[in-house]
Amino acid sequence: MNITHAEDSEAFLNRYANRREQLQPFIQAFDAQALRNWVHQLGIETFVGTSGRVFPREMKAAPLLRAWLHRLRQQGVKFHPRHRWLGWNSQGAWRLLDLVTQEEQQQYYAAGLLALGGGSWPRLGSDGSWTSLLSAEGIEVHPLGPSNCGFDIEWSSYFKNRFAGEPLHTLALSYIDSQGQTHKLRGEATISEYGIEGGLIYAASAALRTELKHKGQARIWLDLVPDLSAEKVAAKLQQPRGKDSFSNFLRKQLRLSPIKIALLRERLSAEQCQNPGQLTEAVKGLSLTLSSSRPLEEAISSAGGVRFSSLDEKLMLKQKPGVFCAGEMLDWEAPTGGYLLTACFATGHAAGLGIVDWFNQSK
Repeated sequence: MNITHAEDSEAFLNRYANRREQLQPFIQAFDAQALRNWVHQLGIETFVGTSGRVFPREMKAAPLLRAWLHRLRQQGVKFHPRHRWLGWNSQGAWRLLDLVTQEEQQQYYAAGLLALGGGSWPRLGSDGSWTSLLSAEGIEVHPLGPSNCGFDIEWSSYFKNRFAGEPLHTLALSYIDSQGQTHKLRGEATISEYGIEGGLIYAASAALRTELKHKGQARIWLDLVPDLSAEKVAAKLQQPRGKDSFSNFLRKQLRLSPIKIALLRERLSAEQCQNPGQLTEAVKGLSLTLSSSRPLEEAISSAGGVRFSSLDEKLMLKQKPGVFCAGEMLDWEAPTGGYLLTACFATGHAAGLGIVDWFNQSK
């Protein structure tokens, strides 16, 4: 359970890209340290990993969830599991379906908070079905799409059968965004039967999705030895090969793993593999073409959701006074690394305070 991230505030906020402006006041009011303090108050210790990610000391989510639920019950919160929200009736009452008895209940509430998640975990109930209910009320919802997802690449049968599931360590990825700017990220990825996935790919998923939408395909470039300059790679590849095979030569000179060597063989012709200049170019920037993103139900999280223009500064729906929204159902996205949970908690915190203000105004 990656709760949050320990990097500085400016870098942290930049992870939310074009939704930074909307999320900044909520995250600054309940930031990464505030979230850690809240977890500590529940009796759960946390620690910062080598990557800056923050985890519970026990590396488990269940103890935190149990402590949280226990405190809520002590505060008088009542839970009604196995119910599905069906929207509102014509008089504004909330419609709830009891999934056990199949009986519908209709009830008026002084205030309500919708925290219904995105659409990327349909088997666990987060299926995005709420989008049609809000759209029917005239609330603007940006269509849900996959975020932090893998992408399709056409591999040869041999390559995908032999190397699917193999990790690519010590890697840099470059891509060009819609503004023509080049971005370079470091991390790890994993070859899959359908293409490529992993943290490095997830971090670029928003930009790659946009390129796919506008061009029908997207390109990435992989630097297989990011700690070596192109000049050093070229010098090493100019060394006499002797009796070494192509694979042994690359392993000795560049310390390339079998999967990286196989990736070069997959994308280069035999002639290119024998050409030191073309081989150097590929090692420092192997071009891969992505044909599509994976389906929403396979993604870690969702893009899209309730547009911020439909909400006031306290996250209340402008067309539904007393109804607030929070979490992943809002129109934002972020890479994995603790940023998803932090924004969910921060918007939940803001909506909770908004409900308190609503009650005070109602009085």
